Amino acid sequence: MSDKPAADWDPRDASVLGDQRSAYDEMRERCPVAHSDFLDWSVFRHKDIVSVLADPETYSSASRRRAVPNGMDAPEHTLYRRALKPCFDREQMATFEPRCRSGAIEMVQDLLTRDEVEFVSEFAQPFSVETLCAFLGWPQDAREQLSVWIHDNQQAAFSHDRETGKTLALAFIGYVKDALRVRRETGVGTFDDITASLMMTEVEGEPLSDDDIASVLRNWTAGHGTVAAALGILALYLAEHQDVQQQLRDEPALLPAAIDEILRGDGPLVANRRTTTREVEIGGRTVGAGETLTLIWIAANRDGRVFDNPDTVRFHQDHETNIRDRGGNNLVFGAGIHDCLGAPLARLEMRVAMEELLNCTSRIEHTGTQPPSRGVYPSNGPEALKIRLS
Repeated sequence: MSDKPAADWDPRDASVLGDQRSAYDEMRERCPVAHSDFLDWSVFRHKDIVSVLADPETYSSASRRRAVPNGMDAPEHTLYRRALKPCFDREQMATFEPRCRSGAIEMVQDLLTRDEVEFVSEFAQPFSVETLCAFLGWPQDAREQLSVWIHDNQQAAFSHDRETGKTLALAFIGYVKDALRVRRETGVGTFDDITASLMMTEVEGEPLSDDDIASVLRNWTAGHGTVAAALGILALYLAEHQDVQQQLRDEPALLPAAIDEILRGDGPLVANRRTTTREVEIGGRTVGAGETLTLIWIAANRDGRVFDNPDTVRFHQDHETNIRDRGGNNLVFGAGIHDCLGAPLARLEMRVAMEELLNCTSRIEHTGTQPPSRGVYPSNGPEALKIRLS
C-alpha cells in the first residue's frame, strides 16, 4: 500500500489551464493545500504562503542543480545575494534607464506605423529580450537565441522534461562562456556592462566561477519571460479599461502603483517551489520531510481574506496609502529572503514601457472579438494580444 496521498486535483486538466486564475481561486477556497501528481503539494492561501516564506529553514529553496542564488539556502544564499545586489541598486537602474527608454520609444514608434498590432510578439517579447541584452552588454544578434531559449525553457518546465532542461542549460552555458571569452580577450575593464561586473564580483574574496556566472544569468534570463508576460497583462488591462488608461495619462505618477496592483490581480508568474526539511502541518494537512510545496502566487494575491474585493484594481498616489490598502501584502515579486533580486530591473522595464506606450498614444484598444488565449503553468498572461494604437 502506497503512502502517497490521493490527488485532490489535476493542474494540467484543460479546465485549469484554460482559466488558471479562476481554477486557482476555486482551489484556494475548496482545498487550500492540495496534492497532485504533477505539482506534489500546492499552497493557495496568502497566510499559508507567507508562513512558508517566513521560515526558510523549514522550507528550503535548495535545488538539485546549482542555481545561484535562488536555488541556495542560508548562509550560502546570503553571501551570494549580497554580492549580486549591487547589480540592481538605484545607481545602476538610474544609469540604465535612458538606454531602456530609448529602446521603448523606438519600438513604440514602430508600432504606430501599423493599423493593428500583435502586442506580445511585436513588443512585449522583443522589448524584454532586447532590454536584457542591453543590460548584460550582449550583442543584438543574441536576441533571437535568447528568445528561443526562454520559450523552450518554459515548455520544459511545464512538461517536467528534465532531459530537455539539461540540454537547454548546457546551451545557455555555451552562450555565457562565449560572452566571457570575448571580454577576457579584449580586456574585462574595457566593458561597462553587467556581464563584466559579474566577472569582477567576489564572494568571500573569491571571484565567481564561469559556471556560477552562467547560473546567475540563466536565472535572470528565465525571469525575463515573466517580464514579457507582465507587459502583455498590463497592455490588456489598459486596453479594456479606458478610464484607467486616461487616468494614468493625466497622472503618470500613479503608474508604478497601478502596475503593482494590476499584476496583483493578474500575475505573470504562477508559482515557485520549496522543499520541506521536516514534517509540517500547513493548511490542515500533514506534509512529510523532503516533499515539494508549490506556492501559487496568483491565488494568494487574489485571496479575499487579505485583499478586499480582490477583482477590483485600486491604487493611490500616496505610497503609504498604497501599502496600507494593497501593496504591503502583494506577493507579485515574492517576499522574505528569496524575494525577486531583479525586481528593480523588472519594475524599471514595465514602468518605462508603459510610460512610453501612454505618452505616444491617445488610445489603446483591444481589437480581438474573444478574450486572448493564455499561457500555461508556470506562466500566465496573453499568448497573443491584438490591439490598435492611435
